Amino acid sequence: MIRLIATDLDGTLLQPGGVLSDRTRATLDAVDADVVIVTARPPRFVQNLELTGTAICANGAMIYDLTNREVTHAQTVPLDVVRKVSEALTEVIPNVGIAVETGLETVSGPGFQGFGPKNPHRTLELLDHVFEEAHQVVQMLAWAPDAETDHLMEIAREAVGQHVTVTHSGGLGMLEICPPGVSKAATLESLCNTRGIGKDEVIAFGDMPNDLSVLGWAGTAYAMGNAHPLVKQACANHAPPNTEDGVAQILEKLFRL
Repeated sequence: MIRLIATDLDGTLLQPGGVLSDRTRATLDAVDADVVIVTARPPRFVQNLELTGTAICANGAMIYDLTNREVTHAQTVPLDVVRKVSEALTEVIPNVGIAVETGLETVSGPGFQGFGPKNPHRTLELLDHVFEEAHQVVQMLAWAPDAETDHLMEIAREAVGQHVTVTHSGGLGMLEICPPGVSKAATLESLCNTRGIGKDEVIAFGDMPNDLSVLGWAGTAYAMGNAHPLVKQACANHAPPNTEDGVAQILEKLFRL
């Protein structure tokens, strides 16, 4: 019996361009199960989708109540660790740009250009100014132009993996860095425990390396047809791609909609 659906957004639940299709929205409304969004995105992006329920944001660092539009939990990276990690990455990754996600906005230092126009951020003149102005850091971002992201992740994990959690969700040269021990799966497991839901009652969908923890934890896991090779390799079940409403197709079959 499935009691909870955990789904990533970009490349999984959403169509290209961040669109939630009518078919997928109708399916989520029809299923007899909790729906939890599990994403690298901050709450301000998720709230624009006009969904209800719960969202795990910033790769597990935040829990956001979609219905009441409020953050109910946040885990932060201590600022001394933020500085230490930034210094270490600068030494091992040429031309790396650093940004921090506060939960309310993204603030970057010079050289960080990893976002397009749909992901605005505020750039400050010096990285020290970023550290001084950030009231809290729920996630760090490191961007290196033209870098191969999987290789970049390996370099970063070796350099700073003892201090933070390093992953990525497919952005070219973009790493996502969370507090130590924080992951999508760890936060989802904690949330399920409070609701009395076991992992065997959870079905998860994802497409990128930052989804691997959730896909490995859930009782049933689906890699999207458009997923990263590591994700496809990790999952026995494959859904159609997000461009074909793959999540909706699987849920329609399982819930006989």
